[in-house]
Amino acid sequence: MAWLAPAAVAGDISERQWYLGPMKAEEMWQISRGEGITVAVIDSGVTSTGALEGRLLPGVDFTDRPGGATKDYTGHGTSMAELIAGADSGAGIRGLAPSANILPLRVSITLGEEIEWSNSDEDPVADAVRVAADSDARIISMSISAAPTRALDSAIEYAVDKGKLIFASTGNNGDKDNNPEFPASYADVVGVGAVTQQNRVAQYSQHGHTDLTAPGSDIPNWCDANFTRYCTGNGTSNATAIASGSAALIWSRHPDWTANQVLRVMMETASKAADGSDYTTKLGYGTVRPRKVLLDGEGDPGDPDQHPLLKQEESPSPSAQPEGGSSDGDESPSERVKVADQGEDGPPTGLLVGSGVAVVLLAAGVIGFLVLRRR
Repeated sequence: MAWLAPAAVAGDISERQWYLGPMKAEEMWQISRGEGITVAVIDSGVTSTGALEGRLLPGVDFTDRPGGATKDYTGHGTSMAELIAGADSGAGIRGLAPSANILPLRVSITLGEEIEWSNSDEDPVADAVRVAADSDARIISMSISAAPTRALDSAIEYAVDKGKLIFASTGNNGDKDNNPEFPASYADVVGVGAVTQQNRVAQYSQHGHTDLTAPGSDIPNWCDANFTRYCTGNGTSNATAIASGSAALIWSRHPDWTANQVLRVMMETASKAADGSDYTTKLGYGTVRPRKVLLDGEGDPGDPDQHPLLKQEESPSPSAQPEGGSSDGDESPSERVKVADQGEDGPPTGLLVGSGVAVVLLAAGVIGFLVLRRR
């Protein structure tokens, strides 16, 4: 569940982006701003806002609703796009990669409580993945959940073979059923979970298929499709956008690297668990720290052709490791981000807004319930 509460108007919302300081965004932007990188955002559409002016490419619509790919009926896809590539001019949310481009691919958000495997060869989300794979986008960001159809299986494989780096949110029911969600649960998709500002894995962040984590709570998002007010919220959707923006910064600086190399350095330089574990089922391989690559020159890109997540499967499955306790104060050390590494820049990274089965909007004194199948 993602909770959105009133925050502020666009003019001062960037002051609430608490994670930009610890991530040393201003310093990273002196080296890379995501230039030359396009991120395909498969979501509810992306409306052109002041923060996205000049960075929104013509997209493709896979729904039967009017307006096309640049008409967002929820505000979710636009929020994700701004977290990735919003201008750093104070017009709204400041994106982590403010010079990257956004390719909007609008899909319908699945309503209902359950999504099950389908043998269907027809799937709009799969079609969107294929369009992204055939585009100039290097990164595919999916802060949604979708049915694991045969068509989607094939599309994901196709996109990976085309050299795309795919991020997807793991879901926000970690304190409930914690059932696997797709596409994050595919082996060659980077499943992104959320951590809090207190350096803990968020209790809602689903786990077991988490590869990386990123800030996920108390993050500004548009309250709704009116685009008049921002709210703050929690969820793995935001974490996915932050991870995608991190990859854009690194890839822009190292344009000759492959998707495998970008992901490998992200995994190597991620902030690990407090107990020193290289991997935990909740934190994954750690919390993204692009500053370690851009500012400190860390990370070995390694084999350009070997997918680092698939290579890990040659070893005993990480998911077989003990899961530990809850993430609410009695969690095991492996569920806390290592604080000893934070140095002068504060906690590595924290919470992020995301998708979930239910999104609660509180704006203008009205409480609305938006039930969506998204992370």
